[in-house]
Amino acid sequence: GGQGDIKHWAFNDPLKREGAYADAPPTPEEYRKLGTRIVELHPITLAQNARTSGGGNVTLVPAQAITVGPVETWKAEKVSIWHAGTHDNPLGQRLTALMISKGIADSAVPMSLLADHPNVQFNYFRGGLGSCEVEMH
Repeated sequence: GGQGDIKHWAFNDPLKREGAYADAPPTPEEYRKLGTRIVELHPITLAQNARTSGGGNVTLVPAQAITVGPVETWKAEKVSIWHAGTHDNPLGQRLTALMISKGIADSAVPMSLLADHPNVQFNYFRGGLGSCEVEMH
């Protein structure tokens, strides 16, 4: 699979900051207890899907999806993440790889929770890595 702009995998988006999570996101342990479920997609995920699959029209993108949750992900022998370089920004591609390699798990960056999976492999298309240079305007 790949990661979304909001740093999800399989539509495991950050949880809404409401109710019990109004002041802080769930702990990694809480988030990892989530199983397969129907989810409301994060606005950034909706925008990404409109850009990549909906011809730029957000109203053509379903607001919900079925996700394979962390419970099922942790049953996998190996998690393989593919970066084609066309649907993510250069910093985002590097951010989650860094967080995972350093063991920094934070449910606000769902992909980072894979830091605790025993076998995660990132695959990058070198031509799509891009640059993290800052442009002055």
